[in-house]
Amino acid sequence: MPNPSDRWAVLAAHAASSKKAVDPVLLDVGDVLSITDSFVIVSGTNPRQVRTIADEIELQITEAGGPKPLRIEGLDDLRWVLIDYGEFVVHVFLQETREYYELERLWSDVPRIEWEESVSPR
Repeated sequence: MPNPSDRWAVLAAHAASSKKAVDPVLLDVGDVLSITDSFVIVSGTNPRQVRTIADEIELQITEAGGPKPLRIEGLDDLRWVLIDYGEFVVHVFLQETREYYELERLWSDVPRIEWEESVSPR
């Protein structure tokens, strides 16, 4: 993995996947975006699942000794929860919101980080 923070981004993807997140994707945005190294993009099929995924990501990273979020936004309506860890940012979307904003298309020129074959750092 190119960046040390990728370890935590991979754990976030694994945590999301453990709660049946839809299509977790990791993007290496560090070369084109100076404020963070990577994005983790996942979605849930309903607001309750979005909350569960966001909570699980935070829980697993904390339990593994990882960083605390600098800020969390979107917990009020659960359509797009943004968890900002500084070195990486997690986007937990409601599926239709993810389809509307198409972040993967907007960032299609950046490399994807393979995470499924990576062993979870837990």
